Amino acid sequence: MSAFTSSPRFLSRVMWADAVSCAGTGALHLGFTAAMARLTGLPADLLLATGVFLLVYAAAAAWMAARPVPPRTLIGLVVVGNFGWAAGCVALLASGVVAVTMPGAAWVAVQALTVVVLAELQWLGLRRARPATGVAVAN
Repeated sequence: MSAFTSSPRFLSRVMWADAVSCAGTGALHLGFTAAMARLTGLPADLLLATGVFLLVYAAAAAWMAARPVPPRTLIGLVVVGNFGWAAGCVALLASGVVAVTMPGAAWVAVQALTVVVLAELQWLGLRRARPATGVAVAN
């Protein structure tokens, strides 16, 4: 994986992957709200709200991915947000507030796992793309 992560485009590629996965998930939530609510046990209002959020977020992630120099501060916020999304997914499942079905639990768990992997890759990309500090080291 070293050759892949050392690419100067690594962070942009991870942001594109985030944008595409969120656009797909958001489109599913909005395009098939009623069917997904029946299948997953998730409330239709939650699916609609997350669908809209994910499409807006996908556009923002695509904008970040398309920048010649990735906006480090914004991507740092994305990392925090992705970990927050994963925590929210786990909390939703653990709380028992929503009676999700087995497919619903799997859907939420896959989302949590996906955003944790993306956050880890984004964090790795931020660390690898760290700008030089210009500080000389004396020998």
